[in-house]
Amino acid sequence: MSVFQSGARALITGGASGIGLAVAEFCVKSGMRVSIIDFNQETLGLAGKNLQGDVQFIHADVSSADDWKRIREEVKDVDFLMLNAGVTGQGTWGDEAYFQKILNTNLFGVIHGLNTYVPSFKSRNEDASPAAIVITGSKQGITNPPGNPAYNASKAAVKTLAEHLSFDLKDKKNVDVHLLVPGWTFTGLSGNTPGSSNPQKPAGAWTPSQVSSYMLDKMKAGAFYIICPDNDVSEAMDRKRILWSAGDVVEGRPPLTRWRAEFEGEVREWMEKK
Repeated sequence: MSVFQSGARALITGGASGIGLAVAEFCVKSGMRVSIIDFNQETLGLAGKNLQGDVQFIHADVSSADDWKRIREEVKDVDFLMLNAGVTGQGTWGDEAYFQKILNTNLFGVIHGLNTYVPSFKSRNEDASPAAIVITGSKQGITNPPGNPAYNASKAAVKTLAEHLSFDLKDKKNVDVHLLVPGWTFTGLSGNTPGSSNPQKPAGAWTPSQVSSYMLDKMKAGAFYIICPDNDVSEAMDRKRILWSAGDVVEGRPPLTRWRAEFEGEVREWMEKK
């Protein structure tokens, strides 16, 4: 039996747009009661106009522990928890605001959400209906490309949290944990600002609904790591990139060799190898 069933309660952060909204739409179609958490008043308003069903919209800052206390008062029980809210930005060493903004939302937004609801998942009766937790990560938290250390660090930490959570809940037969790792997706973070007029999706990007569908299929298959391809990057390419990055540690190479000029030939040969 799936968590996506009539009457179950879903709570989705960053749910007013992008991937979160696409998953919320599926939850509504499944007859679920849906609570959407978002900081953006404009996207909350747009989602409220377009999403019909048993839906609750809550304006909150996921980086605030106090806001999570308020969310818990409004939404007592959750069957499907999706911690999806995230931000990006540009900055560098010495830019305190850059690190604070990204880590507060991307990392502590997840930590606060887990601390708020995981105790209830852990105490869930064995005969209760299925439940699931999905945490949205990023390939940048795995392959760690240069240029955005705060974002990469936040998503690397989220991956670690999700792995520990999966282990800690491994004996809960009716609670599943999944790490969603989207590929290139046409969301607000990549130019698809909600409310803008006819934004043009890049050919290489997936739509949020494609990510949602892929996620749902992998959840049914029981996968923890949901590493999404896109129209430019195949699953095989992702595997090679991930293995090369891990090889920096195993082989004792310098970090981030995939982007170092002196390793360009080796990387190309590795990626072309069948």
